[in-house]
Amino acid sequence: MANHKQLVCCLLLLLSLVGSSMAAHSNSSDDLFEWVQQDNRRFLHAVIRVSDLNRTIKFYTEAFGMTLLRRTEIPEEKHSKAVIGYGPEESHFVLELIQIYGVDKLEIGTSFGHFGIASQDVYKMVEEIRAKGGVVTREPGPIQEGGTTIFAFVQDFDGYSFEIIQRPPTPEPLCQIMLSVADLDLAIEFYEKALGMKLLQKYDSPQEQFAIAMMAYGSNLTQTTAVELKYNYNVTEYTTGNGYIQVSISTDNVYKSAAVVKLVSQELGGKITRLPGPFTRIISFLDPGGHKTVLVDNRDFLKEVQKKE
Repeated sequence: MANHKQLVCCLLLLLSLVGSSMAAHSNSSDDLFEWVQQDNRRFLHAVIRVSDLNRTIKFYTEAFGMTLLRRTEIPEEKHSKAVIGYGPEESHFVLELIQIYGVDKLEIGTSFGHFGIASQDVYKMVEEIRAKGGVVTREPGPIQEGGTTIFAFVQDFDGYSFEIIQRPPTPEPLCQIMLSVADLDLAIEFYEKALGMKLLQKYDSPQEQFAIAMMAYGSNLTQTTAVELKYNYNVTEYTTGNGYIQVSISTDNVYKSAAVVKLVSQELGGKITRLPGPFTRIISFLDPGGHKTVLVDNRDFLKEVQKKE
């Protein structure tokens, strides 16, 4: 009888310990998800390959009105790169262009959609782009009949698509990245939980067979950079190509960020491709659709930019 009571007590103690451990894990997870919503994050840069760096720099500066921020030749690694945008890297979302020696043709693929550029005069900007040799794939006009927002689509020489969007003055003229997804609700949840973004807008168009979600860190879509997640009805697979590489985002703590991404990837899908170390404080991972994101330590990023200046 005494042995039976001892066994029951041991089982109750074990269950209590397991329950406490699970509760602690749950609370720890909750704390991490709450922290990621408060983390100091912004879009740093998107990285794309180009076939002719000189030509791309000339077109982006003359047609889009961007500024060349820096350029680096790395012959020992057989590539050149340049950073270009509408303001300093310390405060603006910019593009990093990479030309691999010997690669003169790119496949953009269907997974990456386009970049967005905000303009107060879409008609004027499109004419400037056309005059510099850009291809206008959608003439300027309202989104829908009777609408007031004007937009257009253009392409550069490599086939990268840019949406020119009518916007009021904004601190982030390079305002958008569009990525195609096979499951919109899953992608929204991933970007909310793993990256701490907010859903600012969701739009479904059964007539045109697509739905989109605008994810960002700010609260005003016209004043911040956003990821546009687009779901095309009945499309479940996309090609990645060899053009668009990744987007980089800042964080105050890559180790906590890595813990969050690990939890979310286990729940929703995705894959961590690089964990932070003691000296390389970055984490890279793929979302459930295979799009790559890199989270970079804020202090390390600023030190690196200042060193290159």
